[in-house]
Amino acid sequence: MQQEREVATLAGGCFWCLEAVYELLKGVEKVQSGYSGGKIVNPTYEQVCSGRTGHAEVVQVTFDPKQHSYSDLLKVFFSIHDPTTLNSQGPDHGTQYRSAIYYHSAAQKEIAERTVVEINKAKLWPHPTVTEVTQFSAFYPAETYHGEYFRNNPEQGYCQVIIAPKVAKFRKAYLEKLKR
Repeated sequence: MQQEREVATLAGGCFWCLEAVYELLKGVEKVQSGYSGGKIVNPTYEQVCSGRTGHAEVVQVTFDPKQHSYSDLLKVFFSIHDPTTLNSQGPDHGTQYRSAIYYHSAAQKEIAERTVVEINKAKLWPHPTVTEVTQFSAFYPAETYHGEYFRNNPEQGYCQVIIAPKVAKFRKAYLEKLKR
């Protein structure tokens, strides 16, 4: 008997950062970088980076909901990117770097909307969140070289300056939830 799995599709700036964090989390079976939320089929990285396709860089996370709830994944999501900056994360600017949650079910929609309200009420950020909560429509896998980018390119400048600090912060905050 196959165990039930759930999928989350999340955009929080550069997909390399999100992938590097989620692949460390217990209960996560697969993290794939790709594109969602746009208007053309099978976009390329270059097309998405142009900002003209409407896609966001996303990760699609397949996880075991018995180990981590969807709500848990969203707590991680909101702790590893700034959900208050419209169409940008750090040095990355453009609609492809927006903060978005692409829900796959009515339950995910309700949890995502509630989480955004809770974050705003708690005033965890100096400004309100601009994270979109949008129904999932399609996922297009990114080119192969984007997969496990941080793990495969740890000496690359972007990895050292942008991704490594996010991974270190995540490891410290979620030590008990890391894969061994």
